Amino acid sequence: MSYYGGPQVIGTFKRILLRTLTVAIIVWLAFVTVIFWSMRQPPEKFARVMARMPGPAVFLLAPFETLWTHARAGTLQAGDPAPDFALMKLDKSERIQLSSLTSHQPVVLIFGSYT
Repeated sequence: MSYYGGPQVIGTFKRILLRTLTVAIIVWLAFVTVIFWSMRQPPEKFARVMARMPGPAVFLLAPFETLWTHARAGTLQAGDPAPDFALMKLDKSERIQLSSLTSHQPVVLIFGSYT
């Protein structure tokens, strides 16, 4: 008889290892699915989900950047009109809606720093 307990122990170990890996993969897929689903939600809901995540776990366990790129890709093509949205003025006196501006004149949106 050998030290490691024979083929029966190895077979049991392999079954336990296979089950453990299967459960780990299923849990990881569920985790990534929840993250991807939350990325496709409005920013407020995404923030609530991310606030409950443990530290850097999302960034270490999931392909975060790839998921974000696919979740936020959108369907706009060159030449399509911009989707309507509303933003608060800097002085917080009122909300301005894009459609109210585009009905009177062309609008140029600049995202980023221009300083």
